[in-house]
Amino acid sequence: MEELKRLNEPAAGAVSRREFLGKTAAAAAGFSIVPRHVLGGAGYVPPSDKVNIAFIGVGAQGLRVMLHFLKEQDVQGVAVCDANKSAANYPQWDTHEFCKSVQDLLGVSSGWDWLSPDQPIQLTHTLRVTGGVAGREPCQKIVNGYYASKQRSGNYNGCAAYADFRELLEKQKDVDAVVVCTTDNLHAAVSIAAMKKGKHVFCQKPLTHTIYEARRMAEVARETGVATQIAVGNQASEATRLLCEWIWDGAIGPVREVHNWSNRPFWPQGIERPKETQPVPDGLDWDLWLGPAPERTFNQVYLPFSWRGWSDFGCGALGDMGSYSYDTIFRVMKLEAPESVEASSTDRYDETYPMASIVRYNFAARGNMPPLKFTWYDGGLKPPRPDELEEGRTLTHEDEEGEGLLFVGDRGKILCGFNGSNPKLIPQSKMDAYKQPPKTLPRSPGNEREWLNACKGDKTKPGANFEFTGMVTETLLLGNVATMTGERLHWDRASLSATGASNAQKFINPERRKGWEL
Repeated sequence: MEELKRLNEPAAGAVSRREFLGKTAAAAAGFSIVPRHVLGGAGYVPPSDKVNIAFIGVGAQGLRVMLHFLKEQDVQGVAVCDANKSAANYPQWDTHEFCKSVQDLLGVSSGWDWLSPDQPIQLTHTLRVTGGVAGREPCQKIVNGYYASKQRSGNYNGCAAYADFRELLEKQKDVDAVVVCTTDNLHAAVSIAAMKKGKHVFCQKPLTHTIYEARRMAEVARETGVATQIAVGNQASEATRLLCEWIWDGAIGPVREVHNWSNRPFWPQGIERPKETQPVPDGLDWDLWLGPAPERTFNQVYLPFSWRGWSDFGCGALGDMGSYSYDTIFRVMKLEAPESVEASSTDRYDETYPMASIVRYNFAARGNMPPLKFTWYDGGLKPPRPDELEEGRTLTHEDEEGEGLLFVGDRGKILCGFNGSNPKLIPQSKMDAYKQPPKTLPRSPGNEREWLNACKGDKTKPGANFEFTGMVTETLLLGNVATMTGERLHWDRASLSATGASNAQKFINPERRKGWEL
């Protein structure tokens, strides 16, 4: 279990810019200098203590993540990058979401309405949202507007904008770290290129698009020693630590089953490739957007957001949501790789994931833990209702989206929110009677904060680093391989190979377009 042992080891690597500055300052200790933060006033963070970040992939989710990081006082946004110059059809989860989020960042109550034209978008036959504006130019304006609001002159033009991440990494010399929010099939290409340039990387989930990419991401992270983290906040949560402490304490006895269910997808899946070719929108570099995927003509069915359901670009419902819950399950159950996996689903298609599926993993015994059967459900499918659950309580554990997680032990069950939140023994009488063990695991300052601290030289390795998450992602995506092949697979993690389906390897390590090799 080398990956688990490395979870809390210090990050290795070259001396960071801040460490260098710190050592230089120590050498000049004979001089009397007033610290810059004293001159700057309360809350001031000197430039030498800031992490210069480039945001790569600034569509809807990239915009949200960028706004979150900009609120951190020790972050300086220096560049944005996206293959799309600007578009107004990015889905907002609330009317006027983008506008209101930027107003909140700037502390104003007006302006920025152009970010939220709010035209209706029908994602599926049951889900309608409104459209907002995103892309590299809108996000560049947001960053510049934010820093201008802090300048006495009210002017700031220090954020650069790029279409190609490779150009950014070559030209933007002041970047310390990158935040990657591209389509899934570009995560590995962008992250590995950045790590090889010595940049710290924070990546959206799922970590990668393929199993081979997950292995390469972990290898390069280990080789370069940069700070890495995936956007899976529950790894830093109190709930995940409680679940570990309870189950390791024997709260429900040896655990032999885990059930995890999601209502995703709420984007199109189970469809064929459109025959119609449409003109590429102005400002979109279609070839760059495709990345390592095979060439195809443009059609608006692929983007934005709907790319998740296409196997060349996204990882479907399992990749979108399982990235959260698998992280918790792997930590709690001390998992590494399954022995076998099989799946059943609605109709399979050549290029999109099915509308609903059930994936069953079998794990061998680990230490004092018995063999485990872990079952994933999506498309609204759920496991049977536990007999212990009282009438009037829902299987979704009060989760508004109808999702959940269930641990089944020899002496009881624990029901949680989808990614382990709000865990409770069932029935409530067992929870009331349970004497919780001492809190023995280190608590976290937060997922993003773990990474930012590591970027600045903290030797505590971020919990969702690419080495640990690479291991989890291999198993996560193996579920998609089982779904796409329709066969029971026996897994050999050492060789990254599966037996049981003749076509499994093309999903494990698919061919990449020339120029996109890792």
